[in-house]
Amino acid sequence: MHAPSASRPVLVARGLVKRYGALTALAGVDVTIAAGESVAVMGASGSGKTTLLHCLAAVIAPDGGSVRLGQDDPVELVGMDEAGRSAIRRSQLGFVFQEHLLLPELTALENAALPLLVQGVARRDAEQHAAGWLHALGLAGMEDRRIGQLSGGQAQRVAIARAQVTGAPLVFADEPTGALDSATSAEVMSALLHATVGQGRSLVVVTHDADVAARCHRIVRMRDGRILDAVSMREVQR
Repeated sequence: MHAPSASRPVLVARGLVKRYGALTALAGVDVTIAAGESVAVMGASGSGKTTLLHCLAAVIAPDGGSVRLGQDDPVELVGMDEAGRSAIRRSQLGFVFQEHLLLPELTALENAALPLLVQGVARRDAEQHAAGWLHALGLAGMEDRRIGQLSGGQAQRVAIARAQVTGAPLVFADEPTGALDSATSAEVMSALLHATVGQGRSLVVVTHDADVAARCHRIVRMRDGRILDAVSMREVQR
């Protein structure tokens, strides 16, 4: 695994603060994500890692700080209203969740094509593009299966395809292998890395799994709403 060298940041966050009443979930966090980089965020429950992911991914608004997304003309996400954040999530970001959050009444192909359909892409074009991703992720011949007819690992591959169809430069994954056995977890992580950093995109993974984290370029460890340390796996593996 080769870390990106001298890549321009695709996302820069500075001084992120998020409070829930008396609880400070983020206490001034700085994070930079390079283009083509994979970053694992680890920490105990309550450390702030999921809150950090949600702030970086424009799911929730932090109470303070800055999140700038993009390279040529970065967009400031903090201060944006929900409509603006929603538009950014649809066009610039991809998401993979632990329970995949696919729609059971739709086929694998329809689920994967959904982000393009929401953007107004013609159904034929959206499904053709989605089918290409399903094929690339080892799901050829399964396009018409509903989610209940797929294994957990296959469903997560559909979720990965859905995260990629818009060409989003940055993908967020929240415990993407948490519900899978170790062998399937390794397969899904391979597919996720190939679909993101393997295509020059960036990946941020929140995980409790040390094996998953070790496959990323960097591991960022959190405690009590702060970054404890950041370890380059390239340096560790030397």
